Amino acid sequence: MAGKKKQKAPLSREALELVAQRFKALADPTRLALLQALFEGERTVQELCEATGTNQANASKHLALLTDQGLLARRKDGLFVRYRIDDPTVHALCELVCGSLARRFEAVRAHLVPED
Repeated sequence: MAGKKKQKAPLSREALELVAQRFKALADPTRLALLQALFEGERTVQELCEATGTNQANASKHLALLTDQGLLARRKDGLFVRYRIDDPTVHALCELVCGSLARRFEAVRAHLVPED
């Protein structure tokens, strides 16, 4: 039947746990700021600290978690470590969430702003 989506089998409990871990990794403002800075391309820890206002110890902790979750990749470059987004779905997910929030904000604002 045209237009009807094929229903996928439900995820196992183990798979749902992996999904939850991915969302937990994204559920921190500092980690989101680091990802946002990496949308512009590969950066060193020092560059990420400057871009996000985070200290090196805190940034390194968050970058390690994002790397462990498979969202980032890192490479050694002399004395520096450079990070980049390694999972292209990060861009798409952020666009979906940010777009949804922008539409929601506009709808709420339209109800609050008095018409002339």
